[in-house]
Amino acid sequence: MSSSYEIVVGLEVHIQLLTQTKLFCADTTSFGLSPNSQVSPISLAHPGTLPVLNKQAVEQAIKLGLALHCQIAAVSHFDRKHYFYPDLPKAYQTTQLTEPILVGGFVRTELSDVPIHHIHLEEDAGKSVHDADPLYSCIDLNRAGMPLLELVTDPAIRSSDEAFAFLTELRKLVRWLGVCDGNMEEGSLRCDANISVRLTGEPKLGTKVEVKNLNSIRNVKRAIDAEAQRQIQLLQNGGTIVQETRGYNADNNTTLPQREKEEANDYRYFPCPDLPPFTTTPEQIDNIRKAMPALPQQLQQQWMTTHQLSVQDAQVLSEEKALADYFEALLAIGTAAKPAANWLIGPIKSWLNEQQVSIDAFPLSAVALQSLIALVQEGKVNFSMAATKLLPALIAAPGEDVAALAQQLGIVQADDSDATEAWVNEALAAMPDKVKEYQKGKKGLIGLFVGEVKKRSKGKANPQLVTKLLEEKLNA
Repeated sequence: MSSSYEIVVGLEVHIQLLTQTKLFCADTTSFGLSPNSQVSPISLAHPGTLPVLNKQAVEQAIKLGLALHCQIAAVSHFDRKHYFYPDLPKAYQTTQLTEPILVGGFVRTELSDVPIHHIHLEEDAGKSVHDADPLYSCIDLNRAGMPLLELVTDPAIRSSDEAFAFLTELRKLVRWLGVCDGNMEEGSLRCDANISVRLTGEPKLGTKVEVKNLNSIRNVKRAIDAEAQRQIQLLQNGGTIVQETRGYNADNNTTLPQREKEEANDYRYFPCPDLPPFTTTPEQIDNIRKAMPALPQQLQQQWMTTHQLSVQDAQVLSEEKALADYFEALLAIGTAAKPAANWLIGPIKSWLNEQQVSIDAFPLSAVALQSLIALVQEGKVNFSMAATKLLPALIAAPGEDVAALAQQLGIVQADDSDATEAWVNEALAAMPDKVKEYQKGKKGLIGLFVGEVKKRSKGKANPQLVTKLLEEKLNA
């Protein structure tokens, strides 16, 4: 990217709310049902039908607004946005233009605080399917009327990395709050990027181009870089940027024109006559605030301050709410924070990744894991044996007594100093050359001796006792 130019990006993110029914009618919001099976006279726009606002959608909007530091409108109303497309039965979309429910706020990321212009409620359109029939495009109206929040940022993002960090944090937050499942592949979280470039230091914004329907955070990053590069090359060659809507081809990492960009007056907005303005009250907002869980960054700060966790550990443990809840459950029953974090971030996260499941599918309760951690902390089983042998055995038989299972596996560490000393003597006798090297100054060989004792004891020797005896004998 040329250093003579800077990128300016604003994002529009559609967040499909986790309500049981659509925004203005009782059609189910389940995903993956057969085409056109989640419709009704209201979502099909039959004459004479009237919409009724979904209260749960408003409550979820307020919840997200509180988490993002937004101003929550006391009075808000809906508008009609007119355009004609086969998957829009009414030939207009019910949305919010002049009085959105949420205004302002920001998303805090590691790179920057991204300011939000506003967030509004609206219904989704249906879906055009172009590859189901060789001759015709097909229309699936199951999605028509689904409840959405559209989050619009200010044009304040200056790199694709910032956009990536913003979307990563936003997706984590909506999942954490339970307002959206964040599944971009299924379309429940969708992103459009408004991209422009300008000479570095130039205060005036360049002509923006909207890249639509980006279906992964990685593709948002790639599309921003590809489109910015296209615009810079065009300007350097004496061309002019046209305000338009473009698509993104992930296969060859290029954007392609779709249509000229519409202006607001092209949509003939006017207030929706079928829906009265709706209000939010301080009491309603306060009740929602009290019911909200602690947010990821709040928990991170708490863990670092109270339990002296590192920044990295705190961030990993707060990647998803279920993992944070499991960690909190361990703390609540008296597990030391650092060992609990080490187990969750290490062996347990490895198991979850191998199984391709979340912590919700982990078969061990916090109490069972705490018993395993206690065996290690008490020196009865070393960490390696506990992670590689005891943990898998316990996962296979979650109801078994942890201490009894360790005994059955023969991995309980020997407290017998005579037996341990015998293993140490055997290890040193087997490596006389290494003993001489150690005594000449190669102190790093202590790990080799510890490993040899571990092998001879079949993991039963207490590492602390082994190290102590080795040092006594080698330094004698």
